[in-house]
Amino acid sequence: MSAAPAPHPNPSLGSNAMAFPAPRITLPLGMSVLQTYSGAFICLEILFGGLVWILVASSNVPVPLMQGWVMFVSVVMFLCSTLYLCVYLCGLADRVDTDWNLIDFVYHFVAFVFYFGASVLEAATTAAAAVEPDRVNATTAAVVTLLDFRQYSINVVATIFSFVVTLCYACSLGLALRRWKL
Repeated sequence: MSAAPAPHPNPSLGSNAMAFPAPRITLPLGMSVLQTYSGAFICLEILFGGLVWILVASSNVPVPLMQGWVMFVSVVMFLCSTLYLCVYLCGLADRVDTDWNLIDFVYHFVAFVFYFGASVLEAATTAAAAVEPDRVNATTAAVVTLLDFRQYSINVVATIFSFVVTLCYACSLGLALRRWKL
C-alpha cells in the first residue's frame, strides 16, 4: 500500500503556483499611475515622441537613409509607450504574473538606446544641411543634405524634441532601475 501524497500547504494555489513568482508591481494601477513621476514621464514620452514623429514626417523625410530610422523609432516607441500606459491604466498588469519592474527597466533601456541613436541621426541630418555642396570634397564631409529653409527649420525643432524625448526615457530608465532594485 502506498502512502498518500502530502497535501499542498495552500490548496487554493494548486501545484503550479510554486513554479512562478508573484507579480512585482510597484506602480499603482488605474488613473493613479498618472500621479507618479513614472506616469508623468510616460505621458511626456508619448506627447513629445508623437511630436517628433509629426515633425519628421512634415519635413517630407528628405534624407530617408538617416531619417527612416528616426521615423521608425518615433512611431514604434510612441505605440509601445501608449500600449504600456494603457496596461497600467486598465489594470492589466495585475492579471499577468511577471516582474513588471524588470519589464519596465528593459523597455526603457531599449527605448533610451534606440531614441539616443535616432536623436544623433536627426542631429547629423540637420547639421549636414549647413554644409555647402560646392565646398565639399572627400575629406570634409561624407553626407550632404539639401534642405530648404522650411525643412531645415522643421528638422531643427525635431532634433530638439528628439533629445527631449531621449531625456524623458533616461529619467524613466533611472526610475525603473530604482524600482527594479528595491
